[in-house]
Amino acid sequence: MQLTLLKCKLHRARVTHAELDYEGSCAIDARLLDLAGLHEFEQLHLYNITNGERFSTYAIAAAAGSGVISINGAAAHKACVGDRIIICAYAQLDAGEARAHRPRLVYLDESNRVVRTANTIPVQAA
Repeated sequence: MQLTLLKCKLHRARVTHAELDYEGSCAIDARLLDLAGLHEFEQLHLYNITNGERFSTYAIAAAAGSGVISINGAAAHKACVGDRIIICAYAQLDAGEARAHRPRLVYLDESNRVVRTANTIPVQAA
């Protein structure tokens, strides 16, 4: 049996560009791609905290250290500059792999600088 688990996420990234006429994708600072373990052209799921939109696209690299998070093509209708988003990728794992798996979690500030990293999410209190 294959299970779909969270591979990685960039949490609370801030959209720096929304380019409707650019070829569809999500450009992400190359350092953030590396830190999260994302590959160019990997499928992404984006969750817009600001407006509730949820959509998918793929990753491309932006200049390393630039802080760029650019939503491009048709997806630019779903996010505006300044919106806070969560960018996730998922992996298909068998049950044995799933037991040992830990996602790469990267938490960002309003300038898309890394605040902290983790591989677990705290238990939610009631």
